[in-house]
Amino acid sequence: MVRKNEIRAGELAIAPPPATDASLVFIGSIHTPWTSRLDTPRQGRIDGPICKIKIFEPWQRALDGIDQYERLEVLYWLHQSRRDLVLQCPAHDGVARGTFSLRSPVRPNPIGTSIVALVGIEEATLLVRGLDCLDGTPLVDIKPDRCAFTPLAPPQPGDFETG
Repeated sequence: MVRKNEIRAGELAIAPPPATDASLVFIGSIHTPWTSRLDTPRQGRIDGPICKIKIFEPWQRALDGIDQYERLEVLYWLHQSRRDLVLQCPAHDGVARGTFSLRSPVRPNPIGTSIVALVGIEEATLLVRGLDCLDGTPLVDIKPDRCAFTPLAPPQPGDFETG
């Protein structure tokens, strides 16, 4: 994990352009046992600790029906992450790679994602396992795990072609 303002050999930071093209509304907050980025796991584990996702008003009614799903995709804002590295060197191998080829939290738009197991619901709070973010992380969105759905239309010619 890149520590605050650390630049490793081979990494490249840029001056990002001013943010002018989007805005987000945080719909809740995530509560985990981790208060330091250095202690936070690199990937969430389904057998990890129970964490809480608190949904703010007026978004609480959007939870209706969520209890039908065992797994959810959670999107969150990595509010303490750098946003200026275009090349990064993972600590485990030190080889420079483009930010978009890594799952690093250091991103131009630091959106984190986790597939979590829904353990329970207490009013407007989801109890989940599988998160990997700091206590107090802002919540961007929640969706049922896409694996729970079948496509609406049959596959069409060219759907799976690349190039």
